[in-house]
This record gives sequence, C-alpha cells and structure tokens, in this order.
Amino acid sequence: MTHSTTTARRRTIWRKVLPTIAAAGIGAAGLVGCSGDGDTSGHGTKAEKVNTADKAQAADKNALSRDTGAAKGKGGALKLKTTSGEFGTKAAAAADFPTWGTRWVVHQTADTGSPSVGMINKDVAGQDRITADYQIDTGKKACEGSTCSTYMAHITGPVNGFLSVLAVDIPEDSLPGVPVQNGGGQQPPKPPQPGGTRAEALQRASTWLTANGGGRVPYSQAKIWKDGYRQDCSGYVSMALGLKAPGTNTVGLTSGSITKPIAVNDLRPGDLLIDAAGNNNTRHVVMFEKWNNDAHTSYTSYEQRGDFGTDHTTRTYGLEPGSEYKPYRPLKFTD
Repeated sequence: MTHSTTTARRRTIWRKVLPTIAAAGIGAAGLVGCSGDGDTSGHGTKAEKVNTADKAQAADKNALSRDTGAAKGKGGALKLKTTSGEFGTKAAAAADFPTWGTRWVVHQTADTGSPSVGMINKDVAGQDRITADYQIDTGKKACEGSTCSTYMAHITGPVNGFLSVLAVDIPEDSLPGVPVQNGGGQQPPKPPQPGGTRAEALQRASTWLTANGGGRVPYSQAKIWKDGYRQDCSGYVSMALGLKAPGTNTVGLTSGSITKPIAVNDLRPGDLLIDAAGNNNTRHVVMFEKWNNDAHTSYTSYEQRGDFGTDHTTRTYGLEPGSEYKPYRPLKFTD
C-alpha cells in the first residue's frame, strides 16, 4: 500500500472548491453510481456538480465540486473544521467522524463500479457526520490534490454502504480506531480464497449462521454483507466456494467454468443442487452437506433463503421426479 509522503497531515485547513479526483479505480466519492439489479455488481457513471459562479475556475471539465454555498465568498475556498485531537480517544472509540464538502456518493460495495445507495452532505457542505464499523484497503489509490487514500469505509450512518475515506475530515489516510478488513488487527473475517477443499467450503458456509451478531445473515438480493458478498442464495454459495465477490447469480453457478453436472446419487459434501429456471424470484441453489440415510431420501444442506436468511436444514430438492433442481459439482475442489 502506498500513501502520499509529501505531507505529514492528510487534511489541510483550506481546500479548493473544485478538487479533481485522480482515482485509479476508486474514483470515489464524487461519483454517482447507477442502479443495478441483485444479480450483478452494478455499474457507475461520473457526474459533476459545479456551481455556476465557479465554473470559470474549473481547468478540467471533470472537476468535481463538493461545496455549495459554504465558501460564502471566500475566494472559492472552503474552511474545514478539523478535530484531529479527538481521534486518539473519544471519536475513535465511537467510530464517529466529521466530513467535508458536498455530494459524496455512498456505494453498495467497496467498488465505485457498484450502485449508489445514497449520498452524504447532499445539500450543505459537511452537514453529515458518519459512523463506521470497518474499512477496506482496496489497493486502488484515489487522490484529491496531494491527499491520497486506498481506503473505503463501511458506514452505518447516516447511510449504510461504502464511502471513500477522502470524504472524511481527518488528517489520516484511514480511519483511526476502526477495524481494517484484510489489514490486520481487529477485523471482520477475510473473504474466502479461491480453491480449497469441500470441508473448507462447508466451514465457510457455516459462518453465516452466526455472522450477524451471533445470528443468521438476513436474506436480500440487493444488500451486501460485510465480507463483500450479496445476501441472496447465489451470493452465499459464491462466498462458500470462494468465488469473486459480490458473487455470480444462480445461472452463473451452472457455468462450465464453475461446475459440472453430476448424478444425484453421486452428491458429495460441498456439491450443489441448482434450480436455474425462471427468474430471480424462482431460481435457487443449496449446498449439499450429507445424506440423512442410506436410502438417499433426504439430505442436509446449507442455503440462504428468502424471508429467513442462512439456514442449515433437511431438504429433498432434486430428489422428486421431474424436479427442476439439478446436481452440480464445483470444479475448484482439490479433494
């Protein structure tokens, strides 16, 4: 990870009204993402908000203004309230931070190609304080002037989603006192890695039974869990298999690059039963764990099901004559 070394302080007291984001992947907070459906990671479009009175100052048409009337005639500069003295004590413990500028977009995942889920400081510069429970080092550096950061913060208020740390009015490149995913210290579980054994896949599947403060992860086709995966059935199985977050959809799990068809009686731990017919409201997938009897009349499986969440229970999907559930074996297992 590389940070700017030109100054010891990440935030300065004064900023230009028209900072230009020079992002290599984050493009972060001034970008308004388009909506996407629950089966994709979404996409984003760049948008500008430049005050009419300040347009002559913009050397680049892609310059983004995060200030409305807050400068109030002060030569196009925004004076920021910095409170860095707090961040070793009270603010760090509370994970509560001030922000600056206007119209910072909050994204669905730690990727600005993901849809927008809201905005902070929509009308007034610095009007919102944010609370964060963890942050992600994306490895993709975004810069504003001499200030750079690779971090996206998962915020729980005033909007729930991911926000570039560049929007936070602090001296640091990352949020002090906030756990870093994939970065050491106290942190959420790391996303699963590619490959592995059947037992590892089943172990990952079991983590969602208690990941929500000791309870199951709730079901959603639109929301993303803390490990970066969609909270629907295919996002859950993608997590268990270690596929790329936020996960493929149910039809994608039948791809020849991910699985191969097998016979029902050949099912082994970690194999899948997939109903890929219909639409996103009818398709479903479960992960096989074990047969419940020698006659193979039922089995135990892991699944993420609507109106319930993560489940570990007895199923007969795919065992009935004419069932639309078909058995598949993931190609990535090493055992």
